[in-house]
Amino acid sequence: EITSLLSLCGGQFSGEQEIHVNSPFWILNIPSEEMARGLMKRTVCAKSIFELWGHGRSAGELYASLKNYPTDKMLPYLQSDSTYKIRIHTFNKTLTQAQKIKKIDALEFLPFKGKVNLKTPEHIFWILEDYGMNPNDVPEEPVHLYFGRWIADGQRELIESYSVKKRHFIGNTSMDACLSFIMANHARVKPNDIVYDPFVGTGGLLISSAHFGAYVCGTDIDYNTIHGLGKASRKNQKWRGPDENIRANLRQYGLEKYYLDALVADSSRPIWRKGMLFDAIITDPPYGIREAPRRTGSPKETVKSVERSTENHFFVSSSYHLSDIFFDLLKFGAEYLVMGGRLVYWLPIYRPEYTEEIIPRHPCLKLISNCEQMLSSHTSRRLITMEKVKEFKDQDENSYLLDGQYLPYRGHNSFREKYFSGVTKRIAKEEKDNQK
Repeated sequence: EITSLLSLCGGQFSGEQEIHVNSPFWILNIPSEEMARGLMKRTVCAKSIFELWGHGRSAGELYASLKNYPTDKMLPYLQSDSTYKIRIHTFNKTLTQAQKIKKIDALEFLPFKGKVNLKTPEHIFWILEDYGMNPNDVPEEPVHLYFGRWIADGQRELIESYSVKKRHFIGNTSMDACLSFIMANHARVKPNDIVYDPFVGTGGLLISSAHFGAYVCGTDIDYNTIHGLGKASRKNQKWRGPDENIRANLRQYGLEKYYLDALVADSSRPIWRKGMLFDAIITDPPYGIREAPRRTGSPKETVKSVERSTENHFFVSSSYHLSDIFFDLLKFGAEYLVMGGRLVYWLPIYRPEYTEEIIPRHPCLKLISNCEQMLSSHTSRRLITMEKVKEFKDQDENSYLLDGQYLPYRGHNSFREKYFSGVTKRIAKEEKDNQK
């Protein structure tokens, strides 16, 4: 998320960052404080950002680093008519108040001329101490220390204010608010973009993009979900109410003006005019756990199911292999994204068989990032971010299917069986233990 936002707002990771790859404290090179604030207005992963005045592997190194920091950069924040306070944050260790005061007093060599104000200071300075990542082996002294001026906090409060628990319209697969914002940031969504979700469901992924000022739309094969009809997903509610729909969700957060529309459509069928349309495609395809992967069929095919929804609406559906879902999605992104536009989606995988080679590829799309969210001991899903780097030509439509490097994911059509195999084994083990 941070890497994507740096490419959007400006800045890069420090060359020293490789040393601290397992640390919760990261050093960034950002050209201006305005850009730093822009970054923090977007991120839900980062907690705070500071102007770094000094750092070191010991207190002595930190103090030496602070003494070398240019005085002219410090003075604007240390004037006699200003107020300030110093705070301490420790990772993986708790300090007593006496220990904190001792560490703050040790900074008396800094040219502070203002008055201390603990309630409403103009400037806040932080000592950050890193005691490593192992809670079972906490060192006496920190492995790294930092001192800096606080600039801004991240958007962690969005996770609570957009919580699915409080949402007007939800479904079985409504996306967690935190993950939804992370996906929008991976896609580098910005004001006036057009963002599309081909498996829109109840529109959870549209909300985060609309929050960042993008115009949003989507499609879904499920007539009842698009129209807010049928059985409710919420506990203690039998049927959906008259105003439970995607538009109402965006209205709930004051974002209705960004809602273009949602269509009942099959993502595997061409419905859009030719030409690049979307700045970002953000989606969570169904992979057979809570929602069945389906596409429209015809009476001539071997019919899997015929569904009837409210208002006598019928459609014939047939099975839709997982591999086909993702290859269709990549092909759609290659054709309908603007150049530099991003496709962000979840890919379910069976961990014992996972290698990076199975990630679906397309010659027009470049893999940007691949992050894992654990689902169980043997399954997880990967958040895949791809960027369009090449114009789509007609010959690219199926060219990737002829190349062996694009085919390995086909083995994952049995993901549902593999996912539930662990559940079945666990139940059998519990029953066996109970018999003992």
